[in-house]
Amino acid sequence: MASRRICIFGAGAIGGFLGARLSASGVAVSLVARGTHGAAIREQGLRLIAAGGDIVVRPPCTDDPKTLGPQDIVILAVKAPALRDAAGGIRPLLGPHTALVAAVNGVPWWYFHGLAGAHADRRVASVDPDGALWEGLPPQRTVGCVAYAASEIVAPGVVRHVSGQKFVLGDPTGALGEPTAALSQLLIKAGFDAPISPDIRQELWNKLWGNLAFNPLSVLTGARLDQLARDPDSRDVAWHMLGEAREVGLRLGIKFPTEIDRRIAAAEAVGPHKTSMLQDFERGRPLELDALLGAVVEIARLFEVATPVCDIVLGLVRQRARLAGCYPG
Repeated sequence: MASRRICIFGAGAIGGFLGARLSASGVAVSLVARGTHGAAIREQGLRLIAAGGDIVVRPPCTDDPKTLGPQDIVILAVKAPALRDAAGGIRPLLGPHTALVAAVNGVPWWYFHGLAGAHADRRVASVDPDGALWEGLPPQRTVGCVAYAASEIVAPGVVRHVSGQKFVLGDPTGALGEPTAALSQLLIKAGFDAPISPDIRQELWNKLWGNLAFNPLSVLTGARLDQLARDPDSRDVAWHMLGEAREVGLRLGIKFPTEIDRRIAAAEAVGPHKTSMLQDFERGRPLELDALLGAVVEIARLFEVATPVCDIVLGLVRQRARLAGCYPG
Protein backbone atom coordinates (compact mmCIF):
# COMPACT_ATOMS: atom_id res chain seq x y z
CA MET A 1 0.00 0.00 0.00
CA ALA A 2 1.40 3.39 -0.97
CA SER A 3 2.36 5.69 1.88
CA ARG A 4 -0.41 8.08 2.96
CA ARG A 5 -0.10 11.41 4.66
CA ILE A 6 -2.77 11.44 7.35
CA CYS A 7 -3.56 14.35 9.65
CA ILE A 8 -5.79 14.08 12.68
CA PHE A 9 -7.39 17.44 13.27
CA GLY A 10 -8.24 17.51 16.94
CA ALA A 11 -5.96 15.10 18.80
CA GLY A 12 -8.08 15.04 21.94
CA ALA A 13 -9.61 11.96 23.53
CA ILE A 14 -10.70 10.13 20.36
CA GLY A 15 -8.25 11.82 18.00
CA GLY A 16 -5.37 11.09 20.36
CA PHE A 17 -6.43 7.45 20.63
CA LEU A 18 -6.45 7.16 16.83
CA GLY A 19 -3.21 9.08 16.42
CA ALA A 20 -1.28 7.06 18.99
CA ARG A 21 -2.27 3.70 17.52
CA LEU A 22 -1.72 4.80 13.91
CA SER A 23 1.66 6.31 14.68
CA ALA A 24 2.76 3.21 16.60
CA SER A 25 1.85 1.07 13.57
CA GLY A 26 4.13 3.09 11.31
CA VAL A 27 1.62 5.38 9.58
CA ALA A 28 2.89 8.84 8.64
CA VAL A 29 0.39 10.65 10.84
CA SER A 30 0.49 14.25 12.06
CA LEU A 31 -1.64 15.88 14.74
CA VAL A 32 -3.30 19.22 15.21
CA ALA A 33 -3.79 19.97 18.89
CA ARG A 34 -3.96 23.23 20.80
CA GLY A 35 -3.53 24.47 24.36
CA THR A 36 -1.67 22.66 27.11
CA HIS A 37 -2.52 19.28 25.61
CA GLY A 38 -0.90 20.14 22.29
CA ALA A 39 2.10 21.72 24.01
CA ALA A 40 2.64 18.58 26.10
CA ILE A 41 2.51 16.36 23.02
CA ARG A 42 5.12 18.51 21.31
CA GLU A 43 7.39 18.48 24.36
CA GLN A 44 7.09 14.88 25.58
CA GLY A 45 5.15 12.94 22.98
CA LEU A 46 1.65 11.49 23.09
CA ARG A 47 1.09 8.80 25.69
CA LEU A 48 -1.74 6.30 25.35
CA ILE A 49 -2.79 4.33 28.44
CA ALA A 50 -4.54 1.14 27.39
CA ALA A 51 -5.24 -2.36 28.64
CA GLY A 52 -2.73 -3.87 26.24
CA GLY A 53 0.08 -1.68 27.55
CA ASP A 54 1.03 1.99 27.45
CA ILE A 55 2.68 3.47 24.38
CA VAL A 56 4.41 6.79 23.77
CA VAL A 57 4.68 8.15 20.24
CA ARG A 58 6.12 11.36 18.86
CA PRO A 59 4.33 12.23 15.62
CA PRO A 60 4.53 15.79 14.31
CA CYS A 61 2.10 17.94 16.30
CA THR A 62 1.22 21.56 15.70
CA ASP A 63 -1.34 24.21 16.51
CA ASP A 64 -0.81 25.76 13.07
CA PRO A 65 -2.10 23.47 10.29
CA LYS A 66 -0.42 25.61 7.62
CA THR A 67 2.93 24.11 8.65
CA LEU A 68 1.81 20.60 7.66
CA GLY A 69 0.76 21.20 4.07
CA PRO A 70 -1.77 19.24 2.02
CA GLN A 71 -2.64 15.73 3.25
CA ASP A 72 -4.03 12.62 1.61
CA ILE A 73 -6.56 12.07 4.41
CA VAL A 74 -7.70 14.44 7.16
CA ILE A 75 -9.57 12.85 10.06
CA LEU A 76 -11.85 15.40 11.74
CA ALA A 77 -11.93 14.43 15.42
CA VAL A 78 -13.39 17.58 16.96
CA LYS A 79 -16.86 17.69 18.45
CA ALA A 80 -19.69 19.08 16.34
CA PRO A 81 -19.93 22.49 18.10
CA ALA A 82 -16.24 23.17 17.42
CA LEU A 83 -16.29 22.13 13.78
CA ARG A 84 -17.44 25.49 12.38
CA ASP A 85 -14.56 27.33 14.07
CA ALA A 86 -12.15 24.63 12.89
CA ALA A 87 -13.17 24.75 9.22
CA GLY A 88 -10.82 27.61 8.37
CA GLY A 89 -7.87 25.85 9.95
CA ILE A 90 -8.59 22.69 8.00
CA ARG A 91 -8.41 24.44 4.64
CA PRO A 92 -4.56 24.49 4.39
CA LEU A 93 -4.57 20.71 4.76
CA LEU A 94 -6.66 20.19 1.64
CA GLY A 95 -4.96 19.27 -1.60
CA PRO A 96 -6.79 18.55 -4.85
CA HIS A 97 -7.57 14.96 -3.83
CA THR A 98 -7.65 15.11 -0.02
CA ALA A 99 -10.37 12.98 1.59
CA LEU A 100 -12.06 14.28 4.75
CA VAL A 101 -13.10 11.69 7.31
CA ALA A 102 -15.74 13.10 9.65
CA ALA A 103 -15.63 11.28 13.00
CA VAL A 104 -18.34 13.46 14.54
CA ASN A 105 -21.46 12.52 16.49
CA GLY A 106 -25.02 13.10 15.39
CA VAL A 107 -26.36 14.36 12.07
CA PRO A 108 -23.44 15.72 9.99
CA TRP A 109 -23.48 18.75 7.70
CA TRP A 110 -23.11 16.48 4.67
CA TYR A 111 -26.12 14.26 5.48
CA PHE A 112 -28.25 15.17 2.42
CA HIS A 113 -25.36 15.25 -0.07
CA GLY A 114 -26.18 12.93 -2.94
CA LEU A 115 -29.29 11.64 -1.19
CA ALA A 116 -32.08 10.88 -3.63
CA GLY A 117 -35.35 12.73 -3.36
CA ALA A 118 -36.73 16.22 -2.95
CA HIS A 119 -34.21 17.18 -0.27
CA ALA A 120 -31.03 16.19 -2.13
CA ASP A 121 -28.06 18.41 -1.15
CA ARG A 122 -30.11 20.22 1.46
CA ARG A 123 -28.12 22.03 4.18
CA VAL A 124 -28.86 21.05 7.78
CA ALA A 125 -29.25 24.45 9.41
CA SER A 126 -29.03 23.10 12.96
CA VAL A 127 -25.40 22.08 12.44
CA ASP A 128 -24.45 24.39 9.56
CA PRO A 129 -26.60 27.55 9.85
CA ASP A 130 -24.61 29.71 7.45
CA GLY A 131 -23.33 27.01 5.09
CA ALA A 132 -19.73 27.48 6.22
CA LEU A 133 -19.18 23.75 6.70
CA TRP A 134 -20.73 22.85 3.35
CA GLU A 135 -18.46 25.34 1.59
CA GLY A 136 -15.31 24.86 3.68
CA LEU A 137 -15.51 21.08 4.08
CA PRO A 138 -16.94 19.98 0.73
CA PRO A 139 -19.35 17.03 1.10
CA GLN A 140 -18.14 15.54 -2.19
CA ARG A 141 -14.79 14.75 -0.58
CA THR A 142 -16.16 13.63 2.81
CA VAL A 143 -16.23 10.07 4.20
CA GLY A 144 -18.53 9.32 7.12
CA CYS A 145 -17.16 7.73 10.27
CA VAL A 146 -19.14 6.41 13.25
CA ALA A 147 -16.99 5.88 16.34
CA TYR A 148 -17.78 3.24 18.92
CA ALA A 149 -14.96 4.06 21.31
CA ALA A 150 -14.51 5.93 24.57
CA SER A 151 -11.31 7.64 25.66
CA GLU A 152 -10.42 10.56 27.88
CA ILE A 153 -7.59 13.03 28.36
CA VAL A 154 -6.31 12.34 31.87
CA ALA A 155 -3.42 14.83 31.76
CA PRO A 156 -1.92 17.09 29.08
CA GLY A 157 -0.42 14.81 26.46
CA VAL A 158 -1.91 11.68 28.03
CA VAL A 159 -4.98 9.82 26.70
CA ARG A 160 -6.56 6.83 28.42
CA HIS A 161 -8.54 4.33 26.38
CA VAL A 162 -11.74 3.38 28.22
CA SER A 163 -13.62 1.03 25.93
CA GLY A 164 -14.36 0.14 22.31
CA GLN A 165 -12.17 0.43 19.23
CA LYS A 166 -14.62 0.25 16.36
CA PHE A 167 -14.69 2.95 13.68
CA VAL A 168 -17.21 2.31 10.91
CA LEU A 169 -16.38 4.06 7.65
CA GLY A 170 -18.70 4.81 4.77
CA ASP A 171 -18.65 6.76 1.53
CA PRO A 172 -22.06 8.47 1.28
CA THR A 173 -22.13 8.64 -2.54
CA GLY A 174 -19.73 5.92 -3.68
CA ALA A 175 -17.22 8.37 -5.16
CA LEU A 176 -14.54 7.91 -2.47
CA GLY A 177 -14.17 4.17 -2.38
CA GLU A 178 -10.39 4.12 -2.80
CA PRO A 179 -9.40 6.38 0.15
CA THR A 180 -12.11 4.78 2.29
CA ALA A 181 -10.69 1.31 1.66
CA ALA A 182 -7.14 2.53 2.21
CA LEU A 183 -7.97 4.11 5.57
CA SER A 184 -9.88 1.00 6.65
CA GLN A 185 -6.81 -1.14 6.00
CA LEU A 186 -4.51 1.27 7.89
CA LEU A 187 -6.86 1.30 10.87
CA ILE A 188 -7.11 -2.49 10.90
CA LYS A 189 -3.31 -2.75 10.76
CA ALA A 190 -3.18 -0.40 13.78
CA GLY A 191 -5.45 -2.74 15.75
CA PHE A 192 -8.84 -1.12 15.20
CA ASP A 193 -12.07 -2.71 14.02
CA ALA A 194 -12.74 -0.63 10.90
CA PRO A 195 -15.47 -2.10 8.68
CA ILE A 196 -16.82 -0.26 5.66
CA SER A 197 -20.58 0.21 5.73
CA PRO A 198 -22.51 0.17 2.44
CA ASP A 199 -24.96 2.63 4.05
CA ILE A 200 -23.20 5.01 6.42
CA ARG A 201 -26.42 6.96 7.08
CA GLN A 202 -27.98 3.79 8.49
CA GLU A 203 -24.92 3.37 10.72
CA LEU A 204 -25.21 6.99 11.88
CA TRP A 205 -28.79 6.39 12.94
CA ASN A 206 -27.88 3.16 14.73
CA LYS A 207 -25.79 5.23 17.13
CA LEU A 208 -27.85 8.42 17.02
CA TRP A 209 -31.19 6.84 17.95
CA GLY A 210 -30.31 6.26 21.59
CA ASN A 211 -28.02 9.26 21.99
CA LEU A 212 -30.65 11.78 20.91
CA ALA A 213 -32.77 10.84 23.93
CA PHE A 214 -30.40 9.79 26.70
CA ASN A 215 -27.77 12.50 26.25
CA PRO A 216 -30.16 15.48 26.59
CA LEU A 217 -32.13 13.79 29.38
CA SER A 218 -28.92 13.25 31.34
CA VAL A 219 -28.25 16.99 31.24
CA LEU A 220 -31.76 17.77 32.49
CA THR A 221 -31.68 15.24 35.30
CA GLY A 222 -28.02 14.63 36.13
CA ALA A 223 -28.80 10.91 35.97
CA ARG A 224 -26.58 8.17 34.60
CA LEU A 225 -27.70 5.79 31.87
CA ASP A 226 -28.99 3.00 34.09
CA GLN A 227 -30.92 5.50 36.22
CA LEU A 228 -32.52 7.10 33.16
CA ALA A 229 -33.59 3.71 31.85
CA ARG A 230 -34.96 2.40 35.16
CA ASP A 231 -36.78 5.42 36.53
CA PRO A 232 -40.41 5.28 35.31
CA ASP A 233 -40.61 9.02 34.59
CA SER A 234 -37.39 9.44 32.60
CA ARG A 235 -37.95 6.08 30.91
CA ASP A 236 -41.35 7.26 29.70
CA VAL A 237 -39.90 10.47 28.28
CA ALA A 238 -37.11 8.54 26.55
CA TRP A 239 -39.66 6.08 25.13
CA HIS A 240 -41.64 8.88 23.52
CA MET A 241 -38.52 10.60 22.18
CA LEU A 242 -37.30 7.37 20.59
CA GLY A 243 -40.72 6.81 19.06
CA GLU A 244 -40.83 10.29 17.54
CA ALA A 245 -37.28 9.97 16.20
CA ARG A 246 -38.10 6.57 14.76
CA GLU A 247 -40.83 8.15 12.64
CA VAL A 248 -38.32 10.69 11.33
CA GLY A 249 -35.79 7.99 10.50
CA LEU A 250 -38.37 5.90 8.67
CA ARG A 251 -39.13 8.86 6.39
CA LEU A 252 -35.42 8.90 5.51
CA GLY A 253 -35.43 5.19 4.67
CA ILE A 254 -33.72 4.10 7.88
CA LYS A 255 -34.38 0.57 9.16
CA PHE A 256 -34.55 0.12 12.93
CA PRO A 257 -33.30 -3.36 13.88
CA THR A 258 -34.82 -3.40 17.36
CA GLU A 259 -37.85 -2.17 19.29
CA ILE A 260 -37.88 0.84 21.59
CA ASP A 261 -38.06 -1.22 24.79
CA ARG A 262 -35.01 -3.22 23.75
CA ARG A 263 -33.09 -0.03 22.94
CA ILE A 264 -33.86 1.29 26.42
CA ALA A 265 -32.84 -2.04 27.94
CA ALA A 266 -29.52 -1.79 26.11
CA ALA A 267 -28.93 1.62 27.68
CA GLU A 268 -29.71 0.20 31.12
CA ALA A 269 -27.25 -2.63 30.54
CA VAL A 270 -24.40 -0.14 30.07
CA GLY A 271 -24.67 0.59 33.79
CA PRO A 272 -23.85 3.72 35.79
CA HIS A 273 -22.30 5.59 32.87
CA LYS A 274 -22.33 9.37 32.50
CA THR A 275 -23.19 10.34 28.94
CA SER A 276 -20.65 12.41 27.06
CA MET A 277 -23.09 15.33 27.01
CA LEU A 278 -23.47 15.28 30.78
CA GLN A 279 -19.69 15.20 31.14
CA ASP A 280 -19.38 18.19 28.81
CA PHE A 281 -22.09 20.05 30.73
CA GLU A 282 -20.39 19.46 34.07
CA ARG A 283 -17.11 20.75 32.62
CA GLY A 284 -18.70 23.83 31.06
CA ARG A 285 -18.01 22.70 27.49
CA PRO A 286 -20.27 23.32 24.46
CA LEU A 287 -22.88 20.60 24.02
CA GLU A 288 -23.49 18.50 20.91
CA LEU A 289 -27.19 19.22 21.35
CA ASP A 290 -27.97 20.49 17.87
CA ALA A 291 -26.20 17.60 16.12
CA LEU A 292 -27.88 14.95 18.31
CA LEU A 293 -31.38 16.34 18.74
CA GLY A 294 -31.83 19.74 17.08
CA ALA A 295 -31.10 18.36 13.62
CA VAL A 296 -33.57 15.49 14.10
CA VAL A 297 -36.29 17.97 15.05
CA GLU A 298 -35.37 20.10 12.03
CA ILE A 299 -35.62 17.11 9.68
CA ALA A 300 -38.95 16.16 11.27
CA ARG A 301 -40.36 19.49 10.08
CA LEU A 302 -39.38 18.65 6.49
CA PHE A 303 -41.56 15.56 6.60
CA GLU A 304 -44.29 17.08 8.79
CA VAL A 305 -43.61 14.58 11.57
CA ALA A 306 -44.81 15.76 14.98
CA THR A 307 -42.15 15.59 17.71
CA PRO A 308 -43.78 17.21 20.76
CA VAL A 309 -41.68 15.48 23.43
CA CYS A 310 -38.42 15.99 21.54
CA ASP A 311 -39.37 19.67 21.10
CA ILE A 312 -39.93 20.15 24.84
CA VAL A 313 -36.73 18.39 25.85
CA LEU A 314 -34.72 20.31 23.25
CA GLY A 315 -36.05 23.65 24.50
CA LEU A 316 -35.42 22.84 28.16
CA VAL A 317 -31.88 21.61 27.58
CA ARG A 318 -31.11 24.67 25.47
CA GLN A 319 -32.23 26.93 28.31
CA ARG A 320 -30.26 25.00 30.93
CA ALA A 321 -27.18 25.01 28.74
CA ARG A 322 -27.49 28.74 28.01
CA LEU A 323 -27.67 29.51 31.72
CA ALA A 324 -24.56 27.40 32.25
CA GLY A 325 -22.70 28.99 29.34
CA CYS A 326 -22.64 25.74 27.33
CA TYR A 327 -24.84 26.88 24.47
CA PRO A 328 -24.77 30.03 22.31
CA GLY A 329 -27.36 32.74 22.70
